[in-house]
Amino acid sequence: MIKVVKFGGSSLANAGQFAKAGDIIRADERRRYVIPSAPGKRNDKDTKVTDMLYACYAEAEAEEDFKQKLKKIKERYDSIINGLNLKISLEEEFKIIAENFKNKAGADYAASRGEYLNGIIMAAYLGFEFIDAAEVVCFNKSGEFDADKTDRILSRRLKKCERAVIPGFYGAREDGTVCTFSRGGSDITGSIVAKAVRADLYENWTDVSGFLVADPRIIKDPQVIRVITYRELRELSYMGASVLHEEAVFPVRKAGIPINIRNTNAPEEEGTLIVENTCHHSKYTITGIAGKKGFVAVNIDKDMMNSEVGFCRKVLTAFEQNGISFEHMPSGIDTMTVFVHQEEFEGKEQQVLSAIHRLAEPDTIDLEADLALIAVVGRGMRAMRGTAGRIFSALSHANVNVKMIDQGSSELNIIIGVKNADFEAAIEAIYDIFVKTQL
Repeated sequence: MIKVVKFGGSSLANAGQFAKAGDIIRADERRRYVIPSAPGKRNDKDTKVTDMLYACYAEAEAEEDFKQKLKKIKERYDSIINGLNLKISLEEEFKIIAENFKNKAGADYAASRGEYLNGIIMAAYLGFEFIDAAEVVCFNKSGEFDADKTDRILSRRLKKCERAVIPGFYGAREDGTVCTFSRGGSDITGSIVAKAVRADLYENWTDVSGFLVADPRIIKDPQVIRVITYRELRELSYMGASVLHEEAVFPVRKAGIPINIRNTNAPEEEGTLIVENTCHHSKYTITGIAGKKGFVAVNIDKDMMNSEVGFCRKVLTAFEQNGISFEHMPSGIDTMTVFVHQEEFEGKEQQVLSAIHRLAEPDTIDLEADLALIAVVGRGMRAMRGTAGRIFSALSHANVNVKMIDQGSSELNIIIGVKNADFEAAIEAIYDIFVKTQL
């Protein structure tokens, strides 16, 4: 059995956290490939190393003296090295970085050094081989990730390597120019490595004990989801739930490799297992609740709309022409509603309304702003009658007015629209009816 393990920035923020990660890796000899992030915050007032690197490079790019900022970054790494009693020095590495900053190697190069340097330390600490991600993670000339080429090169390289550390977050074009994924991209690297070695499990170690049923900023001590499918995760992530980088799912999902979200500070806890499919019954009818604020509902009425071929297309063309994507589109016989992000819509609302009138000739158009969308997700809803009724009942008791409800044909999720002001109360009510009452 092969396990690929990725550690987030909070898990490697200082020497103490590094030691915890080392103990976790050594506790299971199947943990053979390690993907480190850059050091994260050591406390609430601290700064992530990636942000320090961006700030340092900004000074270099402006041709200001950046050496003091770079010295502070080196001190962060030296404190980890000294805390682990390692006999290595990053002096030469920092000389190269300073020279490349001076020559304006690019913001991607600057940001990638956080993972690169942490990878060197991790490899020395574990006695594993260090593999620079720039040699095995490939981007094309346009800066887009080349999945097939990466899989070929990485598979070939790791076949010859029993145990290795591969830094997360970055790779390189053919000419050697460093490219990065979006922030949080170390999750993606871990997924890519897991696919390349045909791992049995991809463990993603972070500072939470798995994926939670609801946002802990709204619900006090929410329950942990023990098993979740990729489709459920996708629905919840899309609506704002965040533990894993969204793009990290695709490589392992394609290969049928489960992901285990674990807590570096509580390694005894099982965390959340993310799988393609399962016969495992969820403890509750729902798997999770997530949502976002800041939507506008554009309500369009027209008599005999249902018999007019292409009406919806005409309406959506008005949004497309103005570069606005829609979130949901519930409809009736003579009405349809388009939910869009308020921030995107506000600056272009009159152009969109004019275009709808011109293209679709509706009878009336109404706008309702300051709305929130909440997704109630769960594979268990398919087998349970009355889920929507329980949601309505819970919201009614909480004095929350429902503006919209939309259920997909997969019966995997129900989307509810409420006022922004009712967002937290709605999530609390739904959590209470489906989770608390079953405890």
